[in-house]
Amino acid sequence: MHVGLVGAGRIGAFHGRSLKQSTSVDRLSVTDQDAARATGLARELGASSVADARALFDQGIDALVIAAATPAHAELLHMAADAGVPAFCEKPIALDLDATDAVIAHVERAGAFVQIGFQRRFDHGYRAARDAVAGGGVGELMLLRLATHDPEPPPETYVAGSGGIWLDLAIHDFDIAAWVAGRHVVEVYADGEAREPIFERHHDAGAACAVLRFEGGLLAAVTAARHDALGYDVRMEVFGTRDSVGVGWDGRIALRSLEAGMAPPARGYRDFLDRFEPAYRAEIDAFLEAVKHGSPSPCPAVDARHALVVALAAGRSMREHRPVRIEEVA
Repeated sequence: MHVGLVGAGRIGAFHGRSLKQSTSVDRLSVTDQDAARATGLARELGASSVADARALFDQGIDALVIAAATPAHAELLHMAADAGVPAFCEKPIALDLDATDAVIAHVERAGAFVQIGFQRRFDHGYRAARDAVAGGGVGELMLLRLATHDPEPPPETYVAGSGGIWLDLAIHDFDIAAWVAGRHVVEVYADGEAREPIFERHHDAGAACAVLRFEGGLLAAVTAARHDALGYDVRMEVFGTRDSVGVGWDGRIALRSLEAGMAPPARGYRDFLDRFEPAYRAEIDAFLEAVKHGSPSPCPAVDARHALVVALAAGRSMREHRPVRIEEVA
């Protein structure tokens, strides 16, 4: 396949290297708002660089990978649907529901293939947790607990356009919790604290918690933080009537036990790429395989909508200091 890549930043460069290593890709073309960055990545990968996304479609690409900044996602997905080109897009589709719904409606009308980049669905631990739940190994679900803690705050320019802690960071937890549990969230109760001036200036939270209520009454507790002294910390715990299982409890967990005789943890994960590198590679491989064989999307656009609605409900709950039902947002 001839694959077009939009975005040559950190995650775009990573996807570019994965694409170049794939036996399904025999030609790769790259574009970025920063022409020099696109040219540099193309040179590294032995690919070609083009002026803009339109030039990719003019070349007749077979698939598109979108790793540009969030504001560009919706327009690029519309372009791909118009061109009949299968697209992989980093989350989210957009930061608001109207723009997201417009993309979903267009994709459905066009019969287009879209896969959204929730990479945790391709992580071994989360997949094992989903299988344990679906197979009945944990019994009846009683409680979920999830955490995503960044090692340090992102740059203020990023914070300003990120959509906030719920839409940018915790949205991964909202997606994976529903995916593992096999049911949708119906209510959210959330709160947060700025903690640092960078978040206060943008009416954002640097540390936050949310309680999710799912169909059937299952509850989940989610913690989100922009600063963790021991490293990048992402975990999930599933408590059932037959078994209790955890994801992310490995030798590099960013947590120090105070119990006697416990060894200190090894070096924590540096960032999301350090923690999820195999998952990021697996999701691109899954995208290429699905395109090649005409298989269903492993993370369709409508799933991204579900996670977005939960994130929007969490934001409203934090602002208004009350539980928010999903139908209020959706």
